[in-house]
Order: sequence, then structure tokens, then C-alpha cells
Amino acid sequence: MRRLKVVLVAAGAALFATAATAGWQDTASQFDQQRLARLDEARTKALSEAEHGAPAADLATIHAVMSPEAQATTASALLGNWRCRTLKLGGVTPDVIYSWFRCRISLKGGHPYLEKLTGSQHTNGYLYPNGDGAFVYLGASSVTGEPRHAYSGNGATAGAPVTPDDQIGLLSEIGPGHLRIEMPYPLLESTMDVLELRR
Repeated sequence: MRRLKVVLVAAGAALFATAATAGWQDTASQFDQQRLARLDEARTKALSEAEHGAPAADLATIHAVMSPEAQATTASALLGNWRCRTLKLGGVTPDVIYSWFRCRISLKGGHPYLEKLTGSQHTNGYLYPNGDGAFVYLGASSVTGEPRHAYSGNGATAGAPVTPDDQIGLLSEIGPGHLRIEMPYPLLESTMDVLELRR
């Protein structure tokens, strides 16, 4: 009996350690991992498409968001209220730049959790440390009037390889109080979506 207790305690400790160290790869679908692996390719293609048709004013905004080098950040630095806007680059049109809305990053279940709070289109999901001072975003989009969607990952419906609302991206700090989340190859409209966040 004592030996059984020791085995159970050890198994429980191992399970806790595994859960505590689980990274974004344990949640992300293979499809989304492949999308993120092609981030550099998507960025180059999206910027090229934008530069061949976006108005000069839009290009200045795009370069102000996309040109800065990524800097390391921490979970604590992410927490709080943000202004946020979406830039859609390439694809159906050269670019679309939306107005500013409100976002918040708070702790949920021990992980930083992003929510876009205003506007007709919503984004929400978890941010996982990537080991290099960046964070991987796993979330989902929804629109006003429907329940907020959760990232489905490997649980995509009806055996599909992906759910259209699922989002994967890389969050980087690009200046004091300035973040970007690059989301390569969304399934609708654009070559890359970028969520810009400012304090």
C-alpha cells in the first residue's frame, strides 16, 4: 500500500510538472505550427503586396509597425490595458488599416490572455512564452453578436484540419509600450494580419 502511494504521488508530480511546462506546441495544431514556421515568408510576401498598391499614408503606417526590430519582453510587461488596431496586409487588397479599439492583457489560468474588447470583430486567446523574449499567440476571432470563440487547435470540427476562426501569431515588443502580433496566412482575405498594440 505504501509503495502504491509513492507511485501515485510520483505520477501526480510528473503530471503536474508536464502541465506546468507545457508550451504552445502542445496546444497548437500541426497546421498552425506550419503557418507560424512560414512567418518570414508571409511577412516578405505581405509587405511586397502592400507596397504594390497601398496609399503612401498607409505605407508609412505599415513600415512604422513592421520595420522595428523585435525586442525581448516579459509577461509582466504585457499586462494591462492597450489601444489596438488591425492591419491586414496583402491578399484580396494591398492593405486595410482599421481604427483603434481597446484591448486588455490579463492573467487567466496563469498565462497572459489577450482580449480585444471593442469593435465589431473580436480577438482573444492565450500568449505563451517562446523562449526568446517573444510570445506565441493562440486565439480565435469572432464577431459581435456571437459567443467569443476559443482556439480549437487539434480539436477542429468535423475532422477538418483547421477551424477558420483559429489564429496563431508571434507577439514582439517593438518599442516602449508598443507591441505587434504577426499572424501569417489567415484563412480569409489577407496574406498577413498584424495586431498593433500601444499604451
